[in-house]
Amino acid sequence: MILSKKRWQVKRPDAQLVQTLQNDLQLSAIAAKILAARGCTTSADAESLLNMTEANIHDPFLMHGMAEAVARIQQALENNEKILVYGDYDADGVTSTTVMLHVLLDLGADVSFKIPNRFLHGYGPSEALFREAHEEGIQLIITVDNGISGIEPIRVAKELGLDVIVTDHHEPGEELPQADIILHPRVPEGHYPFGELAGVGVAFKLAHALYGELPTHLFEFVAIGTVADLVPLVDENRYLVKRGMEEMRRSLSPWIQAMCEVASAEQATINEETIGFYFGPRLNAVGRLGEASPAVELLMAEDTAKATALAKQLNGCNAERKDIVKSITDEAIAFIEADKKIGDSLVLVVAGEGWNAGVVGIVASRLVELYYRPTIVLSLDFEKGTAKGSARSIEGFHLYNELAKNRDILPHFGGHPMAAGMTLPLEHVDELRTRLDAQARACLTEEQLTPVLAIDIPLKIDEISADAIEEIATLGPFGTDFPKPVYVLEDVEIATMRKIGAAENHIKMELTDGLEKLDSVGFNKGHLYHELTYGIKVSFTGDLQINEWQGRKKPQFMIEDVQTTEWQLFDIRGIRQTSRWLHTVPKEEAVFFAFRLETISYYQSLLGVPIELVDVELSNVEQTDYIVLLDLPHNVQLLENVLSKTAPTRIYAHFYMPDSQYFNGIPTREQFAWYYKFLKQRPAFPLDMHLPDLAKHTGWPLEALKFMTQVFFELNFVKMESGLTTVNMNAPKTALTEAPSYKQRSEQIEIEQKLVYAPYIELKQWFDERLNLYANTVS
Repeated sequence: MILSKKRWQVKRPDAQLVQTLQNDLQLSAIAAKILAARGCTTSADAESLLNMTEANIHDPFLMHGMAEAVARIQQALENNEKILVYGDYDADGVTSTTVMLHVLLDLGADVSFKIPNRFLHGYGPSEALFREAHEEGIQLIITVDNGISGIEPIRVAKELGLDVIVTDHHEPGEELPQADIILHPRVPEGHYPFGELAGVGVAFKLAHALYGELPTHLFEFVAIGTVADLVPLVDENRYLVKRGMEEMRRSLSPWIQAMCEVASAEQATINEETIGFYFGPRLNAVGRLGEASPAVELLMAEDTAKATALAKQLNGCNAERKDIVKSITDEAIAFIEADKKIGDSLVLVVAGEGWNAGVVGIVASRLVELYYRPTIVLSLDFEKGTAKGSARSIEGFHLYNELAKNRDILPHFGGHPMAAGMTLPLEHVDELRTRLDAQARACLTEEQLTPVLAIDIPLKIDEISADAIEEIATLGPFGTDFPKPVYVLEDVEIATMRKIGAAENHIKMELTDGLEKLDSVGFNKGHLYHELTYGIKVSFTGDLQINEWQGRKKPQFMIEDVQTTEWQLFDIRGIRQTSRWLHTVPKEEAVFFAFRLETISYYQSLLGVPIELVDVELSNVEQTDYIVLLDLPHNVQLLENVLSKTAPTRIYAHFYMPDSQYFNGIPTREQFAWYYKFLKQRPAFPLDMHLPDLAKHTGWPLEALKFMTQVFFELNFVKMESGLTTVNMNAPKTALTEAPSYKQRSEQIEIEQKLVYAPYIELKQWFDERLNLYANTVS
């Protein structure tokens, strides 16, 4: 039995709908299942999703304040006013800044940009930077991807005589800034058809309105910010990203070629994963460590040399960022494990002096993955007396709302249900931890504290082909609210498996449903080789890929998780060298059983673990998941009793037997009769002296003659006096099978045949019958 640490929630798309989509749109079963699972209830829904056009882009003037914003910017252009684009330091903010710079420069504006340094200015509008802008003669500030929470800085800007247009998408608070114009898809609520634009999406809408036509050359920037900011990939976001990826694949922009080179990405195959795992992190990294302006300069670069130099700079920052993240994560884990108060809290709040505030959000995400609890990671600044950091949450704990309940000790915070940033006084860190722990205990159930693996595409092996996998790519982009499919293969069997890789830490399997076979690979899952056995039903979750070798394409299942509810038999019979099988047994969890004292004497030093001697009363046998049967019991009933009391989920069958009788067998009745007649004809026969000669004469094993002699003695058929044997003519007639040694050998041969020399499948069936019987009896 292998149970996942996550709760598998398997959703099954409507079978009739899947069949309809297959027939109407000529799709593979997998593609049809994905569309059904993603909310397509009719073929028309699926058709519109598969074939999105510019008609999916909403009129930018539907956004409240758009006409006024365009008029104010046109006024600035006519009067040659100095305009400042005020961005943010993440990938969404950087691309938002780039979009706005492009449109304003194209329209002939006198425009510059500023991005706050997260360490000097913090997130969002900065009073210091706004005063600096005023001194530089700026007359109009346009914020992008920030501003909705900048109440005080924007008030100062207005006092200085600056006009401010806020474009943002973050969660608005109860109070809005006193900006001249606010462009926000959810402010006021309900005015715009789609409220889930990224910051770059809002900037793009303004650019669209200013150009008077759809600015297709800006799609590539919108795609990056939209994917990187994890906004829902539905409605027009979906089209923006889809179109943006198409533009990037054929773009001649220097930044794309430079970024692909440093990230080892193929421009012709750019997709949402390229953006999310290669481009986004590098654009984010520079702002996490210092000034984010090089990221904007890269995206705006017009020549290859400059773009290449900047891309290398960002790539170096990303490598440095990875090292810092690992270091802080290791420290945070050490704090959690060492401090019971921190570790027992349902909301993990960890803080360290001098931790890089630019990466604590990533660290928080890592800790959520590890502990599956809402997590806040804070960087302590004792000189300023502040703690600054980021938070990540889990389903069921609305981070923004729960933080909002602590405004009295949390003066600066902002974010979403699943992520937030904050700054608070040092002295309130412990208090915040205590409060949030109490809040979490009031709203989170035990079930919610167990991570869920949402699986929405159950597969059959015969549905999987290289063509079907290639078709899946046309359904993208996948992301937030249109997630990449998580596939499950249920109740398949393992046809073959082997460890692969130089360190043998990966595994390769052939999975089968009894008819079809499918290659599968599990990276860093070599341990499964010792945890799974043949002949059981196993379920796997994971992804689908195409393995191409010498022009031939084969489907391949990439294993991510596995579970089986069946007990497992691990066959280690006949492996004499202990070192060859001991490492496959989880020694800390298993109980080692022996039925014979001599087995304990032989194995105790070799195994280095306690060995339980099974006695008739089974006084030391208790329920346990993993058992190792070191040797053969004296009778089957004793083993059956052990199984009924332990109810194991794994059985390691070694069944070491140094004095095996299986191949010796039992002499035939004819042999017994000949031997009896031979002794009868030779009264007072010195048997011990001539037994070896007799064995040579008959061609029988010496052991067989000794055994028959023992049977005759036990039944009183033959007596020995002074070393001479004589047949007892008065012995009562008794069946040979009544002799104790005959019974013992018969039982031993039978038990060896059942347990030691039976094929694996027969041994598994023998255990199956008994374990099922005991389980049914208990239930």
